[in-house]
Amino acid sequence: MIQKKICMIGASGVGKTSLISKFVHSMFSDKYLTTVGVKIDKKTVAVDGAEVMLMIWDLEGDDDYQRLQTSYLRGSSGYLLVADGTRQITLDQAIEIQGRVTAAIGPVPFLLALNKADLVSQWEIDQSRVDDLTARGWKSFKTSAKEGAGVEEAFVELSRQMIQPP
Repeated sequence: MIQKKICMIGASGVGKTSLISKFVHSMFSDKYLTTVGVKIDKKTVAVDGAEVMLMIWDLEGDDDYQRLQTSYLRGSSGYLLVADGTRQITLDQAIEIQGRVTAAIGPVPFLLALNKADLVSQWEIDQSRVDDLTARGWKSFKTSAKEGAGVEEAFVELSRQMIQPP
């Protein structure tokens, strides 16, 4: 079995913990719980015939009061960069965070999860911004921790990228 450490990274309140809860436990809660420090979960996924044990590190949100602790990133094989589709600023923050993560651990596989796709009527992120990131080589998924849309697919695709030879 292949074991990989991945980190959930993004601004506060974008749904990192909810995505993990949906992926690992098939559960969603409307209650907002702030992650303090790091919480670790694990789940095994099948990827192209291989069993991959994901050690999922849920890192506290990066905001004006708390910066991402880059020491938590050590040993990561990849990360899910999460933005809240209903708050444009969280995409701006994600882009800035991605630069800091790359500076800290180098170029490892990552995916952008545009979360809260179930709230399409409140969506603020402009598709042209996403298209620009795609043109730069970013791969993104629209996800909904509430409805489960795109969640499994995002984790499996990140796993696939991590186990493929360079």
